[in-house]
Amino acid sequence: MQSFRTEIENPIVEKDILELERKIRLFREGKIDEEKFRSLRLARGVYGQRQPGVQMIRIKLPYGKATGEQLKRISDVSDKYSTGRLHITTRQDIQIHYVSLDETPALWAELEKNDVTLREACGNTVRNVTASETAGVDPKESFDVTPYADAVFRYFLRNPVCQEMGRKFKMAFSASEEDTALAYLHDLGFIPQVKTENGEEIRGFKILLGGGLGSQPRHADLITEFLPTDELIPFIEGVLRVFDRHGERSRRLKARMKFLINELGLETFLNLVEEERKALPYKKYPIDAQTYEESKVLPQPEFPLLEEPLDLTYEQWKLTNVIPQKQSGFVSIGVKVHLGDFYTDQARQLADLVSQYAGNEVRFTLRQNILIRDVQVGAIPFFYQELKRIALADAGYDSFADITACPGTDTCNLGIASSTGIAKELEKVILAEYPKYLKNKDLTIKISGCMNACGQHNMAHIGFQGMSMKVGKTVFPALQVLLGGGTLGNGNGRFADKVIKIPSKRGPEALRILINDFENFGEGEESFLDYYDRKGQIYFYDILKVLTETETLTEEDQVDWGNEDAYKVAVGVGECAGVVIDLVATLLLEAREKLELSEEAFKEKRWSDSIYHTYAGMVNAAKAILLSEGKSTNSYANIIALFDETFTESGKIELGKTFAEITYQIQNNEPSEAFAYQYFEDAAKVFQAISNYREKEVTA
Repeated sequence: MQSFRTEIENPIVEKDILELERKIRLFREGKIDEEKFRSLRLARGVYGQRQPGVQMIRIKLPYGKATGEQLKRISDVSDKYSTGRLHITTRQDIQIHYVSLDETPALWAELEKNDVTLREACGNTVRNVTASETAGVDPKESFDVTPYADAVFRYFLRNPVCQEMGRKFKMAFSASEEDTALAYLHDLGFIPQVKTENGEEIRGFKILLGGGLGSQPRHADLITEFLPTDELIPFIEGVLRVFDRHGERSRRLKARMKFLINELGLETFLNLVEEERKALPYKKYPIDAQTYEESKVLPQPEFPLLEEPLDLTYEQWKLTNVIPQKQSGFVSIGVKVHLGDFYTDQARQLADLVSQYAGNEVRFTLRQNILIRDVQVGAIPFFYQELKRIALADAGYDSFADITACPGTDTCNLGIASSTGIAKELEKVILAEYPKYLKNKDLTIKISGCMNACGQHNMAHIGFQGMSMKVGKTVFPALQVLLGGGTLGNGNGRFADKVIKIPSKRGPEALRILINDFENFGEGEESFLDYYDRKGQIYFYDILKVLTETETLTEEDQVDWGNEDAYKVAVGVGECAGVVIDLVATLLLEAREKLELSEEAFKEKRWSDSIYHTYAGMVNAAKAILLSEGKSTNSYANIIALFDETFTESGKIELGKTFAEITYQIQNNEPSEAFAYQYFEDAAKVFQAISNYREKEVTA
């Protein structure tokens, strides 16, 4: 490990990587509880795979942007530590698989040489901040949301407010009212708005709060039609503080923010956000978009002049994959990436292409594709030639035949059935039997391998969810068919209805039935959603019911798509078990570490960070001692209340005042130097009192 330690210029990043290396070593030695180690590595983008002994690495690329140099660096890392395959996710990240845990610090260090991070790509943190891939080139946008998405990413990366929340937190910026970033199904979604006051143009965002997919999808609530851009980050921080304090931490399936809003009610939740204002380090946080916008210069390199090919394949590609930009004389080119998988030899050549002949930038998309931006119109034939040469010139970008799917049982611990396998079969059906749908961009198919909806199946026009079904004593791979979802624009969307469950091997026939029925009984220019609403859910259950018959199932139906062996349910394949250790001691150690982080932040005059580390340290110490008494807790607010009930009121631990009075000072004080110092002193006394009590109990 020493070889890379001195090569990282950023001391904060270096500290992160060395800390990961240290924690891996302690875990191997059995000195860290497995669950706590899992939390730490997930927050560093290291995720367990279905296959034991190897890891999936998620590379965090804010709003999907990667330069040519970054793409080459990612390729180098994939070749060295992984398999050379790159997978684009529906959150614009890149994932690589089959990585040794012990090599992850070195891998991360190499990525950071080109400012690429793993930090908070997984875990109960603020996940990748996504945005419409067309942001900055979209003819329909009010302004480019890129610098705002970037500012949000940078502000909350490593921010103590969102390091150990009850669950993950997702945000998205759409370029326009078309809402191509799906703001309505995020914890926080933003759609750009402009208004004029006293002759001055003011930028802001429409704010949507509390959306989410999973097994219980929830449409986000509209909070305001217009929030000025300088109030954006303070509002987000207020929301995160409330979620961190009141969010569920025990029942994982009820821990997303949408459940907290349902429990508290929207008005109460927003009142709690308002109560956090005094504690925020910034009441307004201006975002410098002008510098970014002025730095954008359209590239005009010389390129080989080629005649346009006189063939149907090129014309079809041009029709579906070439997208007009708002900048006159330039286009974006969509690269259809089958199921989001491409390889490092393609990536390197793509990096050379965009760095020499475009804007040295690609955007990975929410539909697992690649968008090349700022291509001169005259260079379209040349780009087609070069993309065709590296097998990235398939037509049908963002079309009905461009199916979204998560990895499913290929690598995911939670996969129930193969999502990639059925996706390949459905695409074959469309290409062979319904080729005209290559041009159709109004219909979507999305597939997830389980209920968690990483493939976004429950917001698609036609969705499939991996399941299993039992016939007698035999288990078959199955698909839940969902219909009627879609993005409506203007911050609105609809979730699909669960229609019927069928054996996986009958998925292609289900698609044929649906398309044929739409073609035969759709009225005029009627959209699929209007057709679905007119016919109704029961109608579709009836026409698909023939596929549920079990008498005709064969041994072949037991083999899932893309597999050779008979299907068996294997959810949650465990990682190495580790050894039993004192979890209370581990939690107290972590509380002490947070207080050390508080001291460090104080020395660096980061008063707000110091205060929040202090707060987290106190609550973690309280959680530890409650655990020693067999008390279960489900939120930070619950920990604070239960500590007073168990220890303060009974006189078991004497603090001079209630624990709630001490901890909740964080809400009632500005984040000043004086308060940060006094709050830490109070916390040190609390920690000492808890440690003394613990020592007496252990030695009694």
